[in-house]
Amino acid sequence: MGLAGHRKALGYSQEGLAHALGVDRTTVGRWERGETEPQPPLRPELAELLQLDLAELNALLPQPQAVSSESAGAPPRDHDDSGDLDDMIRREFLRLIAVTGAALALPDDETAALVDGAQRGSSTDFLRINGHLWQVYQLARSKRSVAPVVRDHLATLKDRLKGCRGAEVSELSGAAGDLFQLAGELAFDRNHYSDAAASYNVAASASHGAGAFDLWACALVRQSYIDLYDHRYEDAADVLAAASRVARRGDTQLATRYWVAAVEAEAYAGLKDLSSCERAMDEAEKVLDLSPSGQNGGWIRFDGSRLAEERGARYVQLGRLDLAEQTLMKALGQQALAQGQSYRRRGAVLTDLAAVGARRRDSEQVLSYAGEALELARASSSGYVTRRLHFLQAEFEPLSRDRRIVELGAEISALRTT
Repeated sequence: MGLAGHRKALGYSQEGLAHALGVDRTTVGRWERGETEPQPPLRPELAELLQLDLAELNALLPQPQAVSSESAGAPPRDHDDSGDLDDMIRREFLRLIAVTGAALALPDDETAALVDGAQRGSSTDFLRINGHLWQVYQLARSKRSVAPVVRDHLATLKDRLKGCRGAEVSELSGAAGDLFQLAGELAFDRNHYSDAAASYNVAASASHGAGAFDLWACALVRQSYIDLYDHRYEDAADVLAAASRVARRGDTQLATRYWVAAVEAEAYAGLKDLSSCERAMDEAEKVLDLSPSGQNGGWIRFDGSRLAEERGARYVQLGRLDLAEQTLMKALGQQALAQGQSYRRRGAVLTDLAAVGARRRDSEQVLSYAGEALELARASSSGYVTRRLHFLQAEFEPLSRDRRIVELGAEISALRTT
């Protein structure tokens, strides 16, 4: 009996097992077909769910296929993916942070035994490069193009961390917390959720070690997005409550606590709690009282420019369609006036407006807005916009007799999600 057979014998669907592990359903499918293998950090939990020990689990896993996915007729895999390398770098960072953190409590002569052959380079240099990479990521139409540069910078920072001592440990841990959030964003955009979660966890650990409360809170917020996009709203609310507590210990001149509130509003909307949602959005709007230095353009970019689109999206979740359309149209107008607008942001507003049309059974509105979002997804290869469109398909049922809507749904289904 293979992995799929054993799963079925225990009564798990692919989706159910994926939900229990916090991964995407397609990831389980790839394991069962032998296209990929579960990453080492996931194997103990997978074995426990399947009532196996690790040796029995390994015996059930099919060997990775020797032929390429292209030759098998499957969608081509992205050749800049290096999951094993990324996992190695994440594990190495956690080990190094633990070792160098312990070194802080040791005398200098013992510390010297733990650090050897260091490359010299200041944390300021790494943070400056991090900031540049965040800007490139924000402006890039194809986010995946940034991945190789981020991976190389992670490797360089890893090598530098091996040789640091004293206050440098904290400073470079902060730089690692910053950069791993960007690595997580890249994985999340491509729907590689286990990779994203691992990167956010390293970011939180490194930020904690650095005593960087705002950076730590932001890593938790990004972690909550994985629960939000899987509709695990209670789990997301728990993570965000922790982020809020951490943010309250941070810099009052930064926008962190207001970003936490904006994302909490999404969790409350998912739980159909209108009053808590609106209170959270009202709290988020206090970001407008901050000076421009309250957001740094990197790991925190929340400056209030997205408030209209976020409030509109919350009204869609809550079924308040008139309020939703009014607010989203305002957001669309603001985006049209902005320079360097994000494909992700525009795609999100367009899919929300299409959802409003679907709930009103207005085929023309669906075709107009969803059609434009579809073109954005194709032009940018954005996994985020693609995922939003796939969620939108669930709204098409009332319009299933309209041939044009059926054809649109087929085009959305053809978009690659990985």
